[in-house]
Amino acid sequence: MTGWRWWCCALALALPCVGQAAEVWTGWVSWVMDGDTVLLVREGQHEPVKLRIEGIDAPETCQPGGAEARDAMIRLALRKPVQVEDHGHDSYGRQIGRLSIDGVDLGAEMVRSGMAWAYRFRTGKGPYASLQRQAQKQKIGVFAAPEAAMSPPVFRKFHGTCHGA
Repeated sequence: MTGWRWWCCALALALPCVGQAAEVWTGWVSWVMDGDTVLLVREGQHEPVKLRIEGIDAPETCQPGGAEARDAMIRLALRKPVQVEDHGHDSYGRQIGRLSIDGVDLGAEMVRSGMAWAYRFRTGKGPYASLQRQAQKQKIGVFAAPEAAMSPPVFRKFHGTCHGA
């Protein structure tokens, strides 16, 4: 098969996967692990589900700004009813999704307040890049310090995770 035909076939095969709608469900936040990970109890269930909030990367809890990011998520979500746009699992096998309360996107709120970075997708800057630029320009949250804030991936590269794994 020649170049453009091969790409057309590959695209046609990939489109059904791209167009699949995410499952949406409700529950409540039973625990906040850090600024981008919570435990949720799904409506009608008893066991909590660990959810990594898609599109953001909050500081590690042992990193400067980590406790503040966790506290910000606690204020936003702990023991509150939430809607989850479930996007399955990420490349590390973690449950991922968007989290909202009454239509307010909690990932966007974390980035807007400077408590998380916009997660950089392999295919682009992610949905919250402009909110991160605003927080950096306003020097709020982790961007308030006069020295450059260290993104979580860079922190982990030099210091490992807070969990020792």
